[in-house]
Amino acid sequence: MTLTESDADPALLPGAARYPSVFRPIELGPVRLRNRIFVPAHTTNFGEDNLPSERHLAYHRARARGGVGMIVFEGIRVHPSSLGRRQGVNGYDPACISRFAAIARAVQQDGAKLFGQIIHLGRHIDGNYARMAAWSASAVPWTPLAAPPHPMTVAEIGQVVAAHADVARHLMEAGLDGVEVTLAHGHLLQQFLSPAVNRRSDAYGGPVENRMRMALEAVAAVRAAVGDAIAVGVRISADEFLEGGLTLADMQDVIVRLAGAVKLDFVNVSHSAYHGSATISTQMADMAFEPDAFRHLPRGIATALGGSVPVFAVCRFRTLAEAETMLQDGEIAMVGMARAHIADTALVRKAAEGREDATRPCIACNQGCTGFLAQSLPITCLSNAAMGRETEWPLPAPAVLGMRQAVAVIGGGPAGMEAALVAAERGHAVTLWEASTETGGALRHSLAMPKRRDFGLLLDYQRRAVERAGVTLRLGERADATSVAGFDAVVVATGARPAAAALPGGGTPLTMEAALADPDALGAHVAVQDLLGSWAMTGLIEFLADSGRQVTVIAPTGTPGWQMSIYSSFAWRKRLRDRRVRILGLRSVQSFADGALVLQDASTGDTECLEGVDSLIAPAVGIPNDALVPVLSGNAARPVLPVGDCVAARSALEAIFEGHQAGRTL
Repeated sequence: MTLTESDADPALLPGAARYPSVFRPIELGPVRLRNRIFVPAHTTNFGEDNLPSERHLAYHRARARGGVGMIVFEGIRVHPSSLGRRQGVNGYDPACISRFAAIARAVQQDGAKLFGQIIHLGRHIDGNYARMAAWSASAVPWTPLAAPPHPMTVAEIGQVVAAHADVARHLMEAGLDGVEVTLAHGHLLQQFLSPAVNRRSDAYGGPVENRMRMALEAVAAVRAAVGDAIAVGVRISADEFLEGGLTLADMQDVIVRLAGAVKLDFVNVSHSAYHGSATISTQMADMAFEPDAFRHLPRGIATALGGSVPVFAVCRFRTLAEAETMLQDGEIAMVGMARAHIADTALVRKAAEGREDATRPCIACNQGCTGFLAQSLPITCLSNAAMGRETEWPLPAPAVLGMRQAVAVIGGGPAGMEAALVAAERGHAVTLWEASTETGGALRHSLAMPKRRDFGLLLDYQRRAVERAGVTLRLGERADATSVAGFDAVVVATGARPAAAALPGGGTPLTMEAALADPDALGAHVAVQDLLGSWAMTGLIEFLADSGRQVTVIAPTGTPGWQMSIYSSFAWRKRLRDRRVRILGLRSVQSFADGALVLQDASTGDTECLEGVDSLIAPAVGIPNDALVPVLSGNAARPVLPVGDCVAARSALEAIFEGHQAGRTL
């Protein structure tokens, strides 16, 4: 079933009885959408030479085919001072028009509409790519580590305002259905709005009517450029969560003023500022946040507008059930689901067809999306290994060509289950062995930590999926060479053995797994040495802090949890500070005995002793369980594919990717 505008009548959709608000069409100015779900703008790092790419086209076409009503293309830069990197997409070069046109056609042919987000990032650009200073309202850097930006002149403000209109014209010429001007996430127009950034004394600084002047001019210029031919709206942060910054009350005032001055077809409500503090970690809130933590904000904006402009809500919507709850009273017009559509392109279609249990869940782990974003890499997804590879890895995976094989998968962790699922869906006969009585592997330890329990959603999905695909499960059985002798191919996903750090002066610390197996035995004061910097370590540390224990973190590298990106780490560190977790950087544990923890300072070599420590948890890199690989590799005619931690101990992100890759290889 392909969802198009012609069959968008709720009565024609099997899922409409369950989600009547979701599947009700809506008009935004001149644009009619088939339902109330949209994919918000989100950076993919798919750009090529600052232009849209074929990868963009395949990515957005897949989500249009998946049934979404509208897609907002990621931030489209208006000026060279806002490029930031090669992957950043510009809209001012006429060369972009034909590329945007191809993407618009692809999206529209599958029944969705394509909007474009017009943006200048302001002070967040470090200037190295464009070889120019970052621009902003005032010389206030976004973090103490950043260079101060250049305070824009009035002439430069005029250039950027005109550039917004030029980009809007280009997008209209390309056939896009609408545009949204970005006043959100602490980018340039919000920098002018925010009293925490704007220190100007001219006509663009001081009282609110001056601070919003540039935003008003930009939005008005865009509306004048496109008229009523396409939809025009804005994206705002309803709360900066920043000391001295914009609050909900401030933004209620701003949006009422803006909507009274310029015709708006929608207001897309987000929150946060791109600032070196906890606020940036709320923008794409990870699983440590409650799903409904920010839903009062769009309602507050809707109340201020009194129904005069459709209001959108975003952030941490994982299912259509959550979207339906937000939409059902009519106050909110649309719900944005970005990461949920990263995890499953066909989220809406599956719900429409009554197949929600086949939806790959977004668990807000922030490891593949924001984690890769922060490294300037093309984003990916822990749940959905095919994300961003829509051309070479279409979903569902194509049926196997030639003879159906008997495939053995040894290990029922996330890598093994993914390999088994993909191979079975392609038509192979798959048998999966798991030595324990339950699948899940090392991820099962996450379920002991409340702020990491969303991994259970992923494991539940994988378990349902492998059973639905007809995989034969051999739980509580340890496979060996004899077990798989008659199989045509073998996937080895046997994971890694937990290890603890060796202490030069003696003592036996706990592994993470041992600590989580019996947390009641840890005592009142727990020390944790973080040699891994992993998400698992950050979860463990916060779990201990939330339990009310005294927690001391030893960070030999200088900072714990260094693999966590800024889109989560600032909030994590704030939560630790709120719980009085002590972090000792550039120290390493030398010995532990009888409650005495001896540390060495990496800078001086001096030692110090902490008394009264009940337990020491000091995980080391796991040891791959790879003994079966050489044993099984003796038969040259039978492929043996090791995946996940038995190759090298890493995270579920790599494990699921390698399992998926193996399933497609067979």
